[in-house]
Amino acid sequence: MSEAGGGRGCGSSVPQRAPWSLVAAAAALCLVAATSVWTAGAAPMSREERQKLGNQVLEMFDHAYGNYMEHAYPADELMPLTCRGRVRGQEPSRGDVDDALGKFSLTLIDSLDTLVVLNKTKEFEDAVRKVLRDVNLDNDVVVSVFETNIRVLGGLLGGHSLAIMLKEKGEYMQWYNDELLQMAKQLGYKLLPAFNTTSGLPYPRINLKFGIRKPEARTGTETDTCTACAGTLILEFAALSRFTGATIFEEYARKALDFLWEKRQRSSNLVGVTINIHTGDWVRKDSGVGAGIDSYYEYLLKAYVLLGDDSFLERFNTAFTTDFRVHWAQHPLRPEFAESTYFLYKATGDPYYLEVGKTLIENLNKYARVPCGFAAMKDVRTGSHEDRMDSFFLAEMFKYLYLLFADKEDIIFDIEDYIFTTEAHLLPLWLSTTNQSISKKNTTSEYTELDDSNFDWTCPNTQILFPNDPLYAQSIREPLKNVVDKSCPRGIIRVEESFRSGAKPPLRARDFMATNPEHLEILKKMGVSLIHLKDGRVQLVQHAIQAASSIDAEDGLRFMQEMIELSSQQQKEQQLPPRAVQIVSHPFFGRVVLTAGPAQFGLDLSKHKETRGFVASSKPYNGCSELTNPEAVMGKIALIQRGQCMFAEKARNIQNAGAIGGIVIDDNEGSSSDTAPLFQMAGDGKDTDDIKIPMLFLFSKEGSIILDAIREYEEVEVLLSDKAKDRDPEMENEEQPSSENDSQNQSAEQITSSSQEVDLVDQESPEESSLNSQPESSSPTDTDNAASVSASEQNSNPVENHETTSLDGECTDLDNQLQEQSETEEDSNPNVSWGKKVQPIDSILADWNEDIEAFEMMEKDEL
Repeated sequence: MSEAGGGRGCGSSVPQRAPWSLVAAAAALCLVAATSVWTAGAAPMSREERQKLGNQVLEMFDHAYGNYMEHAYPADELMPLTCRGRVRGQEPSRGDVDDALGKFSLTLIDSLDTLVVLNKTKEFEDAVRKVLRDVNLDNDVVVSVFETNIRVLGGLLGGHSLAIMLKEKGEYMQWYNDELLQMAKQLGYKLLPAFNTTSGLPYPRINLKFGIRKPEARTGTETDTCTACAGTLILEFAALSRFTGATIFEEYARKALDFLWEKRQRSSNLVGVTINIHTGDWVRKDSGVGAGIDSYYEYLLKAYVLLGDDSFLERFNTAFTTDFRVHWAQHPLRPEFAESTYFLYKATGDPYYLEVGKTLIENLNKYARVPCGFAAMKDVRTGSHEDRMDSFFLAEMFKYLYLLFADKEDIIFDIEDYIFTTEAHLLPLWLSTTNQSISKKNTTSEYTELDDSNFDWTCPNTQILFPNDPLYAQSIREPLKNVVDKSCPRGIIRVEESFRSGAKPPLRARDFMATNPEHLEILKKMGVSLIHLKDGRVQLVQHAIQAASSIDAEDGLRFMQEMIELSSQQQKEQQLPPRAVQIVSHPFFGRVVLTAGPAQFGLDLSKHKETRGFVASSKPYNGCSELTNPEAVMGKIALIQRGQCMFAEKARNIQNAGAIGGIVIDDNEGSSSDTAPLFQMAGDGKDTDDIKIPMLFLFSKEGSIILDAIREYEEVEVLLSDKAKDRDPEMENEEQPSSENDSQNQSAEQITSSSQEVDLVDQESPEESSLNSQPESSSPTDTDNAASVSASEQNSNPVENHETTSLDGECTDLDNQLQEQSETEEDSNPNVSWGKKVQPIDSILADWNEDIEAFEMMEKDEL
């Protein structure tokens, strides 16, 4: 997020007491309109088609919820590829991702109020009974305070809110006596010790059984937390206080939120991403709207709506802007897009958003649906999956999609009487007038009344902007179609002004040569100095305060960013992208897609039609000699084990036996693409034009899925391609024919900070070329406020290239080696049974670590 500069944002201020759906929609409109390209308005959707889509959402929810209850409950989450529950301590650690799991049947609690929204009241009543009977909140396990608050505490409060609503209606829940609320209160008290810090900001983690202080808690040593972690508590904690009359919860949450506001940067009114919970110092001063900070802003606005405190609206409206970009290649079934679509439709009535929702439903079924639920997308380029289905998928995605297509009479209660938390749990708006023991005025804020001058970047009153005319919404949308491309014109203007004045244009990274004296003089003027490193490289460091002028300092920052982008682009020109192995036979029908490494030889799947066929193991399995079972692999895709000879030799042997393709499976047991870099299979140094069949590489864990499928189903058919293809509708009766695969490659996120560092080394030989991650970026000391780039003295266009060649000389790394993360957990003894379920596939796969990698990448990119 950048500080607003000049002009107005989306319009005038949000009305002080507008209906919540319109307030949220107005915010969503500004954010989405500024970053999306819209098409022409759509024709109105008929009532019959909306009902059909709503019913489809119900069926999708049943598929996800039913498989969780059958294969995973009482575990926290479902692992949809291996059809079993994820139990913390029994699965390999995924690091911070696992902090959401507390052995408290997370998905069931998170789904409670979704059941009511989808009119599954009988199932809701059964689910509440299960929660009261089975869930234990006293487990010896360390959990995230943030995730436990929004998912579990919020889930219990949302369930309680709708339970008392149903009880008042007189048909369901007549036996209910605030049991969920009592569980929520118990959990609230378990979270309170996390606030025992000097600042009042909570520790990021807490032990459900032992809290913070005791040695057996195995936590309480952290010093930092994210802004969202400390600032996304007010709704749930305030609701708990107002439901129960215990004011302590709201008091602690307010104190944390007030402390964050006091620590804002006063000239821009922005807050950073990471803060020290003891000193209040910003650990990361960069700001944005991505992971770790997004829901802080969301809760400022929603706290104003629910609690009626003007200071929260004031904070939301103070240099909040819409100038941001987000690029991320994964899709872990996150619901934010569905949420925005729903609120935009509520605000505008534009049928275009119904078509957006329809497309979203189709694509979820096409790319994410698997036999045991819905699986997160590991790579949208290939369509490969992760073995995860987070609880928020049921808590939010289906709720927003169903509400998008439902009429008012389709919902058994008035949704406008509730506010959505960040996890889409429902809290009644009447809480705003209940137990108001907390002062509405923020005693730590300098603001005592609303200041309209701070509303320049606030979204407008939607009742005025969209007067029941969808075409008017389109007319507002059209001028913003290309707003991102026009959002940062200063660099262009600077070049044009330079030409008009006769001065030379700024030095561009693509023209820079470290041995050119004129270039060095220009860098000095821009505040960029050179440091000669012992390994022969030159490090470029920018100190903005040493630039000749503010314009020169800006040019220096642009130059550093260009150098990073140039390096990234050069890498992309040399890399071979990953490929896909898609299982298309029964019962998978194309639903399971595995990430595969490409080969530098053989049929190029990106230029030719995909290869489809049944798989068969070669004999010998290593494929290093003439096959003894040519009849078994004739016309099929041969499975070969890695090792003992070159890849090209294996390819020739299976090709001579009549195979139409080959899949090499890693012989390193337990290897997986989530913990090791992908390989591209290199040739043998000879002419490989004689190899005509496609060859792909799978790590052990991915390969085990195919091998286990063979053991269970005997005949397994796969598709080798550059990316996953549509499933075969003729083989799957419940599916409708779908359009061609339209997943797109995701571009790397632009790095937009004045603190950057990239190491660029000389490029190796073409045969050892590698596909790498984005250039590393890290934050130097605050006093330097520096950005640096290390470049080779001998190469005017340096390229980052970290690579490692395998021991047997066959493979070349396609990515940077990732640091493995491990974390030990002591098993608890909950009062529920955690028995294993029968699995269609016996293989026990390691969990994916992509979320950890993605957050690390996003953390670097935002610097």
